[in-house]
Amino acid sequence: MLSAAEIRERFLRFFQENDHAVVPSSSLIPADDPSLLFTNAGMVQFKKVFLGQEKRDYTRAVTSQKCLRVGGKHNDLENVGRTRRHHTFFEMLGNFSFGDYFKERAIDLAWTFLTRELGLDKDKLYITIFSEDDDSHSLWQEVAGVSPERIYRLGEKDNFWSMGDTGPCGPCSEILYDQGHGMACGPDCAIGVCDCDRYLEIWNLVFMQYDRDQQGNLNPLPRPSIDTGMGLERISAVCQGVYSNYDTDLLKNLITDTARKSGKEYGRDQDDDVALAVTADHARSSAFMIADGILPSNDGRGYVLRRLIRRAFRFGRHLGLTEPFLHQTVQVVVRDMSMAYPELEKGRDFMVRVIRQEEERFAETLEKGLFILEEELKKLGSMHVNTVPGETAFKLYDTYGFPLDIINDIAEKRGFSVDEAGFQECMQDQRQRARAAWKGSGGAGLGDLLSSLEGELPQTSFVGYDRLQEQGEIALLVDQEGHSREVLSQGEQGWLVASRTPFYAESGGQVGDRGRIQGARGQAMVRDTQDQARDVVAHQVEIIRGELHKGDLVDLIVDEGRRVATARNHTATHLLHLALRRVLGEHVHQAGSLVDEKRLRFDFTHIQALTGEELERIEEEVNAAILSDYQVQVRVMDYSQAVEQGAIALFGEKYTDKVRVVSVGNISMELCGGTHLDSTAQAGTFCLVGESAVGSGMRRIEGLTGWEALNYWRKMRKSVGSLQETLKVAPDQLVDRVLALQDQVRGLSRENKALSQKISAGQGRDIASEKKMVGRVPLIARMVDVGDVDGLRGLMDDIRSKLDSGVAMLGTRNKGKPLLLLYVSKDLHENFTAPELIKEVAKEIKGGGGGRPDLAQAGGSDAQGLDRAIERLEEILAERMG
Repeated sequence: MLSAAEIRERFLRFFQENDHAVVPSSSLIPADDPSLLFTNAGMVQFKKVFLGQEKRDYTRAVTSQKCLRVGGKHNDLENVGRTRRHHTFFEMLGNFSFGDYFKERAIDLAWTFLTRELGLDKDKLYITIFSEDDDSHSLWQEVAGVSPERIYRLGEKDNFWSMGDTGPCGPCSEILYDQGHGMACGPDCAIGVCDCDRYLEIWNLVFMQYDRDQQGNLNPLPRPSIDTGMGLERISAVCQGVYSNYDTDLLKNLITDTARKSGKEYGRDQDDDVALAVTADHARSSAFMIADGILPSNDGRGYVLRRLIRRAFRFGRHLGLTEPFLHQTVQVVVRDMSMAYPELEKGRDFMVRVIRQEEERFAETLEKGLFILEEELKKLGSMHVNTVPGETAFKLYDTYGFPLDIINDIAEKRGFSVDEAGFQECMQDQRQRARAAWKGSGGAGLGDLLSSLEGELPQTSFVGYDRLQEQGEIALLVDQEGHSREVLSQGEQGWLVASRTPFYAESGGQVGDRGRIQGARGQAMVRDTQDQARDVVAHQVEIIRGELHKGDLVDLIVDEGRRVATARNHTATHLLHLALRRVLGEHVHQAGSLVDEKRLRFDFTHIQALTGEELERIEEEVNAAILSDYQVQVRVMDYSQAVEQGAIALFGEKYTDKVRVVSVGNISMELCGGTHLDSTAQAGTFCLVGESAVGSGMRRIEGLTGWEALNYWRKMRKSVGSLQETLKVAPDQLVDRVLALQDQVRGLSRENKALSQKISAGQGRDIASEKKMVGRVPLIARMVDVGDVDGLRGLMDDIRSKLDSGVAMLGTRNKGKPLLLLYVSKDLHENFTAPELIKEVAKEIKGGGGGRPDLAQAGGSDAQGLDRAIERLEEILAERMG
């Protein structure tokens, strides 16, 4: 029996021996493909090759690609654990030909691998082809020796593949494995008739031979290609003689681990089996997602990860696992799969911390959310309504972090459905409210200004990497309203596009250059530089003298001091990225940055605040690199070559075939289009001035370099000097002196509090002696003068201790605002409670409040009403108690 690891290794080796380049699995985050949330097939990383937009140094490739199908068009989440085959994470084995071999060779390789390498019984293999694909029908007989009665012609829905509505497409051919009569769905079970598991699809061969145009015509491609995909989980089940992917060695260890922890036995109870399968599947997905830099959040990929972790946690609750457990299960994933995917082992510790933290956070809100949902289901049931309102589902999602699928799971088990349309409507309303609340700068963006000039935009030649001054011709002038102009005159503002420019346009977190543009007829100051319209560098200008005309030859001069200061911060950003990965771990990835002449701001993936020791080490690492005077080198190379050499690329960033690689000595290499120093020593020094959270799993560091860092140190020295002079101590004694003063203040505070309590106790005795009867209820109600809320509560506690039965209310002014505290003894609760009474009396101070049945608090805006509130309480008691 072959293990999954052996099947994967045999597959890669077999195709390598047949002249295929072994290409590593790409990230689960598709590179430069905004149409996909996750990599969901082996061909994703080759999409541009198939489209003719990119060339590789090989024409044949083989991969074992990690894939996710959760969210979007390909979403298997709801079926996970309920079927034998569905997963969120899976591996796709695939071989590819880019205009090299075609159908005949693809069929030969597939048949040979299955029957010789894996030893599958030929008599159990069946073939499906596109109904009009006569070539494939003949080739399966001639090349593989498959008899005609084992080849089935199916329609376009089953056997014709396309990349989209237009573009590369072609017929496909599926290889099916007969699992025997025992897996049949009935007497009429047959290929093309039912979807049961008897005839299991194990491999799909796509023959990419057409280009579908806008009119739907199929035009033959000049170089037909091959794209195949075989799920490792499915072929492992076939080779291991089991009928469920969850019984293979890929998932069995995970199921066994959770079953052992929960005391359950896999195969004895259907609901338990579903829960065990879900936790196993979600553990794999979570581990691989975090290893690829995805962290839990409230949107996008991060929200999918959060859903999976929380969903697994809830299924764990079904199994009796009340404590976090998934962070332990993912370590089994690492143990079993890190040989094939080393990134799992590298990120193990961070992965465990991320998942445990997410489990703990969800555990805090789960009980309350489940209680609310249960109460809602009871109420709906009593009303004979079987649909959970969208508003309720949204409240559980928005307040308690319940993903919609969890709400669906629970509701479905109780015989309810969920109003998903209403849920989505609430989501949309929230987005619109957020957009309405956002206040922008008020100015139109460059993209809006230039959108009406789409056909007129000239290309700009950027020369700013090599020089800070250049001569160019004004190709376009645009005023602030977005209108094309022939002339801009003194006092006017707008945008200027030149044929050549040394000005760097804002990109990759680096701000745009400033400077000046001067010609024979006038001069302009450049306030900003932007590039938002297909390589068109636009200078935001203000004409300060004369006029600038379209067609004028002008000198464009960058502000050198600002450019150099910005370069200091940009190079330091690369050093900071390196230092963060060295100190915190390789899970750290850049998530955003801002680089200007004053400072640098760097956002990165990490789940907890940095310690003082970590911050000190990071600052030291950056300064050590600066003092080492490393040379900064810039090279342009193929994207694939750069990545193979270890260059760090940013997730989600769009890269062309040729990329700019910035190397700092032999310690750092990143893909970057920004401007940099010639050597690290030119940065002078680095000073870390801030660290904070900017979102779930996201931290931010702010730093200074060069003169800004020096100025910061000077200010700190001045502050220390002033403090030293005030406290009359040496610099090295400042900390001890401040700590001593803090202790002294705390001691005085304790003494003050004790004295206040003593006074309050005496005051409490006096007030307690003032009680009077309203009907049969003892009442104490009066204004008091206390320092704060704590003082008021302390006084009330003293009164309560002396009042066996009755009502007490104290009123005071806290920083000018009215405050009421009301107590009702337990024996009176059947008549009224503290929140009930305070709600009425608080109207007199134009406020409201609430609390426990025995003690409630209220605040308001009208302190003049405090005396009336006390009178009103007595009136209410008189009415209630006769």
